[in-house]
Amino acid sequence: MPPRSTLALGPEEVAEVDRLLAPTDELLRRSYPGDAASRQPVHTVYVPGDRYHLALPADWGQAALHSVEDAGGIGTLCSLLGLTEALAAQVAPKVEAKLRDEPIEDLRLDFEDGYGDRGDDAEDRDASQAARLVAAADRAGALPPFIGIRFKCFEAPTRARGLRTLDLFVSGLVEAGGLPAGLVLTLPKVTTVAQVEAMVYACQRLEVVHGLPAGRLRFEVQMETPQLILSAEGTVPVATLLHQADGRVSALHYGTYDYSASLGIAAEYQSMEHPAADFAKQVMQVAVAGTGVRLSDGSTNIIPVGEPQAVIAAWRLHARLVRRSLERGYYQGWDLHPAQLVTRYIATYAFYREGLPAATARLRNYVHHTESGVMDEPATARALAGFIHRAVACGAVADAEVIESAGITPAQLAALARPSAQN
Repeated sequence: MPPRSTLALGPEEVAEVDRLLAPTDELLRRSYPGDAASRQPVHTVYVPGDRYHLALPADWGQAALHSVEDAGGIGTLCSLLGLTEALAAQVAPKVEAKLRDEPIEDLRLDFEDGYGDRGDDAEDRDASQAARLVAAADRAGALPPFIGIRFKCFEAPTRARGLRTLDLFVSGLVEAGGLPAGLVLTLPKVTTVAQVEAMVYACQRLEVVHGLPAGRLRFEVQMETPQLILSAEGTVPVATLLHQADGRVSALHYGTYDYSASLGIAAEYQSMEHPAADFAKQVMQVAVAGTGVRLSDGSTNIIPVGEPQAVIAAWRLHARLVRRSLERGYYQGWDLHPAQLVTRYIATYAFYREGLPAATARLRNYVHHTESGVMDEPATARALAGFIHRAVACGAVADAEVIESAGITPAQLAALARPSAQN
């Protein structure tokens, strides 16, 4: 070090800067911890809460496979969707295996719009039955990686009903043996930060009553109202709520149709790719950056059923929308019908496999300090590793391929992709 006399900022000044920035350090530690090392599903499937049964995921997988038979099989559909012959040969067998082995990654039993108002007796019965069935599937090892419920929103007309369904489901799981590791709760139609704070209170009470660890219950927020993008005070509540939720918000989900309708967009033009949708999701994306909260795109209600040409058109639309979301950094979306699983995985696997050679080559050069035509910085290396990590998690790429092409182990990949989780 140079002599003390040549420095204007010595230990005392450094200590004072540390003191001045202590609140900033705490803010970054608490509110911007970075992404977790956990898996994010590529989609969420919604089914009415009373229709769940242990074989439902497998049934959806079989229905998805049957839906593509008339089109000549998955390989033919890959070609119809524009995949090259070489890429289709890589993707098709992986998609078929996925639909047989793990067709649904995240399943939501819906007690909101997909269920409706059937009266308290019916909903009490169905919520309790759903808890018993989920618990039984958990014991049998038959659950998707993620599962949970969407209950009715906290607006005044449905608030008590939503809380009761939430209580019956969580309490039923506890009484039946415990909460599944992949439990997900979804709070819909949020309009204010106060509604999120109320959900935090409900989670705290459930934990206390049932002796659950503090923070065990987390939840998704469905972004379906313009009031979360811009409040009456001119603030951006979707950003604020993340930091007022005691670390319990796990994801923000965009609701295509409720949000579009609330803006007065005609039904014909309500879409995941409407400019209004892009604006809302870009605000959401900025809000979650660095927080560890995940982001999900919405759904398309154009379903691949009916006449063959209509089915192909719907598949093409869905595949294009899935790809569009992935390219924009929305790594999850909603699927509403078994036939949509086919294009969900074709589009997702094609996205990752097309990008794999360049991503692994750049990551190899970065890790092994190899000179190349691209000088990647740590943030870009993290993004490259995150891309590959997601590809492996969803089944598009095997660990062995990463080891061979990138020259790193799965543990090294995870550490590069989620460095904050290693601290």
